[in-house]
Amino acid sequence: MTAFTFRKQWGAELLDNGANFRIWAPAAEGVWLRDDKGALHKMTCDDAGWFSLHTDAIPVDGGYCFQLADGTRVPDPASRAQISEVHGQSRLVDPRRFEWRYGEWRGRAWEEAVVYELHTGAFSDSGDFEGVRAHLAHLRDLGITAVELMPVAQFAGNRGWGYDGVLLYAPHSAYGGPDALKRLVDEAHGLGLMVLLDVVYNHFGPDGNYLSLYASEFFDRSRMTPWGPAIAFDRPPVRTYFVENALYWLEEFRFDGLRLDAIDQIDDQSEEPILEEIAASIRTQIKNRHIHLTTEDSRNIVSLHPYTANGHPTRYTAEWNDDWHHAAHVLVTGEQDGYYADYKEGPAILLARTLAEGFSYQGEYSTHLKRPRGEPSTDQPPGAFIDFLQNHDQTGNRAMGERLTTLADPRRIEAMLSILLLAPHIPLLFMGEEWGETRPFLFFTDFHGELADAVREGRRKEFADWPAFADPDMRTLIPDPNALSTFNASKIDWRKRTSPDGSRRLSFMRNLLHVRQTCITPLLAGSGSGKVAVQDDTNFHIIWPLASRKHLHLHANLSDSMAPASPPQGSLRLLHTYPETAATAFAEGQLPPWGLVWHHELPGGE
Repeated sequence: MTAFTFRKQWGAELLDNGANFRIWAPAAEGVWLRDDKGALHKMTCDDAGWFSLHTDAIPVDGGYCFQLADGTRVPDPASRAQISEVHGQSRLVDPRRFEWRYGEWRGRAWEEAVVYELHTGAFSDSGDFEGVRAHLAHLRDLGITAVELMPVAQFAGNRGWGYDGVLLYAPHSAYGGPDALKRLVDEAHGLGLMVLLDVVYNHFGPDGNYLSLYASEFFDRSRMTPWGPAIAFDRPPVRTYFVENALYWLEEFRFDGLRLDAIDQIDDQSEEPILEEIAASIRTQIKNRHIHLTTEDSRNIVSLHPYTANGHPTRYTAEWNDDWHHAAHVLVTGEQDGYYADYKEGPAILLARTLAEGFSYQGEYSTHLKRPRGEPSTDQPPGAFIDFLQNHDQTGNRAMGERLTTLADPRRIEAMLSILLLAPHIPLLFMGEEWGETRPFLFFTDFHGELADAVREGRRKEFADWPAFADPDMRTLIPDPNALSTFNASKIDWRKRTSPDGSRRLSFMRNLLHVRQTCITPLLAGSGSGKVAVQDDTNFHIIWPLASRKHLHLHANLSDSMAPASPPQGSLRLLHTYPETAATAFAEGQLPPWGLVWHHELPGGE
């Protein structure tokens, strides 16, 4: 099969007679390429601060690093792979040698997406790319169409969430490195699954980032962020590093899309925002297959997600929808602390607005933030929003990492899952959610020394304002992120899926996704915002226009009491009810507690 490679300006690139090595080091007095035998090869510098060298001194799969004038050795910041960890040698990789079996894959339309987020280390017993690959058929059979990997770029240590990456081009060696990641993507494509990658462009991790030693201009010390000086996106070599990184994952690894983490934390003073250049470069350069770009952004903005008149995104495709999660979480758990305070008044009404219009906060005042939040989203197509009941943040950012299964009544959870998986928005599930996983997903790292102490104490201080952890003694119960036991406790339990409760939930989820794939997904292209008829604080009816002049209806009673319902007149096709008794009650003008009825309204009496 065709080999897929990406020529980048940073780092090492193989040529027919050796390799070219480049590093932007404007603050360095000199840079040498150091081979794995300790020999030094002097690099030449141009006026822009780029040091380069063409040599055959480094064999394929050989180790190398860069050495500064004071003797400090640093890894290649654009390394395709590390020999072991972030402080060690980089490895010269030949990306041309990987043989793709499904290189003709062109992806799937976004309307078909059912996203499954997973952490490579916690998803399987082996905790690597091969472990993920071994379970792909399970995801396909469940009805998943898109696997989303939490960040895999090399970070310090062997375990961590991945959001502290420092070598953003190198798949983590603990997960298996670049060829193992390509095998995972290739196998997924052979099963008809898209693969999305979570990338972090708002900061580098605290351990293993050497950029400031030789490229202090990579950062702007006049602007500080929670992680230190802001990244200087207005400088061309810096922009190149990130724009090419996005293209690299999509072209060399054949990912079907990217999820850009916390873009609201990108402090960019550029004339052309870096996020816009990244999207424009991808849309311009990759036109022969489906590429989906999604964002996490707490601001509830839509300016980065414009769509053409015929429904195609021109920049980013969709945004993670915290409003949907927060309203649903308050409904099923009753929790009202922290940011949930914005959803304690009429959470069902807020959920209904989110389902119909995208966001529930579209410029309204947030009591939690003490300022207005969001902008109008009613003109966005349903596919511009990704909804979820659980994800890595909303589970792992809890002090004890509790799964929703341990926090709420199963009836409420299944009602909300029925809404999540059948509504026109794009649904996302978190690993293990399909069988009702009860193991926690905790915050874990692999730091050492003073940094480990700082992370442990900082983690516990985060919860000082939460009533349950106001007592300092209670905060000591929060698991140490650096303890191996914290990571091990976060691994999902595959045995649970064959337990009576796990099997029942798994069957429930498969049935819902079958209804989505056969009755809803084919009608989503060109669908529009919904309309809400709120009957009271917990009882609503939403209508979405779909393709073929059909309409999708949801009648919901999200309370513990019977509620009145008004079945519409006309030609209807029942799609799903929860619980099963809801169909009979609905015909009699009622909905049972936590009852739902989904149906199509057909045009012209079909």
